[in-house]
Formats: sequence, C-alpha cells, structure tokens
Amino acid sequence: QVQLVESGGGFVQAGGSLRLSCAASGINFRVYVMGWYRQAPGQQRELVAAISSSESTNYSDSVKGRFTISRDSAGNTVYLQMSSLKPEDTAVYSCNARHHIITKNNYWGQGTQVTVSS
Repeated sequence: QVQLVESGGGFVQAGGSLRLSCAASGINFRVYVMGWYRQAPGQQRELVAAISSSESTNYSDSVKGRFTISRDSAGNTVYLQMSSLKPEDTAVYSCNARHHIITKNNYWGQGTQVTVSS
C-alpha cells in the first residue's frame, strides 16, 4: 500500500519560514519524481516544485529563489523548505509521487495547510 504522509504545515507570519516533509512508503522511492503542489481556495491546483530521481529540480516562477525542494532517498522523504513566505503562499500543500517511466503510477498525500498572515 502506497502512503505519502505530509507534515510541517502551519501558521506563519509573512517573511517567515516553514519546512514541509513528505514520508513515502510502499514505493521504490528512487524511481519516482517527487513533487509539491498547492491549491488555494477557489484556485486550481498548481505545481510548486519537483525533483527527479537524479535530483534535478524545477520550480514555479512564483516560488523561485524562496523555496527549495530536496529528497533523502535513504529516508524515503522529500522536503520543501519555504522561506520569505507571502500571504499568497497560503494553500493546502500536497505531496505527489510519479513513477519516472510508468506515469500512471501516480500517488498523492492528504495535504497539509499552510497559512501565511500579513
């Protein structure tokens, strides 16, 4: 059974930092592209950042220079370090795991709320 369990969300003032974690189980972590997505109320879900098995990364323009995605293959965990947070970063953040070849093997975590106050 595949599980993606997020943690680290919460409430923070603008300019602050948070680190999200996503612990994966039930998958061969090394062959999955790991990503963080977010969805704000009334908005579509959007990709925030992704990291491949070779640790190449990509970021949405809105978070470049402020967020950093990383992965720990020994611990089957992916992280999202968020700094200089803005109120517009407020959203439910969800972890995603997508097999790097068999893309139908695509899994989601339950999401964690991040709220940034102005």
